[in-house]
Amino acid sequence: MSYRRLGLLSNHRRSLFRNSVTSLLESEKITTTETRAKEIRKMTDRMITLGKRGDLHARRQANAYLMSDATVQKLFGSIAERYSNRQGGYTRMVKTGFRRGDGAPMVILELVD
Repeated sequence: MSYRRLGLLSNHRRSLFRNSVTSLLESEKITTTETRAKEIRKMTDRMITLGKRGDLHARRQANAYLMSDATVQKLFGSIAERYSNRQGGYTRMVKTGFRRGDGAPMVILELVD
């Protein structure tokens, strides 16, 4: 299987990823569990690649996935030009320890400068 199930139903998992990728692109930093961050990183890299492409079809694909129009504008504007010379690896995971309740490893997922 090419993705992690995370113990969620498919529509809940898709919603989780869409909201998380939108939040990451808006605030450029989120805190989440390590396994979720690895999956969010894949989709974020795909969205930034669409932003770098910059054509109408890429904009429509990003608009269908992301949850807000302001995030799409930011993706195709400032984020796309920031990573125009970079060939991948747009995100960084910084381990922050373990969650107090269940001991899940937590990370800060952020966009690279």
